[in-house]
Amino acid sequence: MPQNPPQARQHHRGRSAGSPEETLDRAGEVHLGVVPSAVRVPAGLVVLVGPPASGKTSFVRALVARRRIEPEAVVSSDEIRAELFGTSPEEATDARIFEERDRRIVARLAAGHSAVAESTNVTPQARARLIAIARRFDAAVTMLRFDPDLSDLLQQHAERDRTDLGAADVRAYAAIMTRDASADQLRSEGATTVHDVPGRRQGITPDEAAAHFSFL
Repeated sequence: MPQNPPQARQHHRGRSAGSPEETLDRAGEVHLGVVPSAVRVPAGLVVLVGPPASGKTSFVRALVARRRIEPEAVVSSDEIRAELFGTSPEEATDARIFEERDRRIVARLAAGHSAVAESTNVTPQARARLIAIARRFDAAVTMLRFDPDLSDLLQQHAERDRTDLGAADVRAYAAIMTRDASADQLRSEGATTVHDVPGRRQGITPDEAAAHFSFL
């Protein structure tokens, strides 16, 4: 495993993820042993994008543990669900959960603080709702993509204790991610910057990935 944290892939306009040019660039970086400076995330709204079990929560916990972000900055739909409905998921309604999530994000941005939206956000509709909130406050929108291989994703799902989602649900979310959440798509929707967060596929732990990010 490399001693230095890996590069979190940043997607720029004019060079799509997975393009021959990007592949050559990354191959050159590995050959030369060059690790760029840490990713600097501007103040504003940070939107995590990835299917269930893709590593979003573990990454956020590592950020908090490393004091990269304040615990209060994280607005998690799963945590809100637990707060509102406890262990009775059958009583949960998505409308109530996401209304409360939006309220908390608005409160953070209105006070001049950053917010991290921790939910799947794999559909354009889900992201449009968040982008609209950010625009009300002229806040930058950084999107962090979690896109592991399907085999790794299903393995991570099997390692969790979640009973409300099955493997078929995780596969469905992953398919939507592939179809509707490419870096180019996220930029076209209004993301200021898009980064891929490395994970199991690259042999990287959440803590190692978190070490590569700093938040302004």
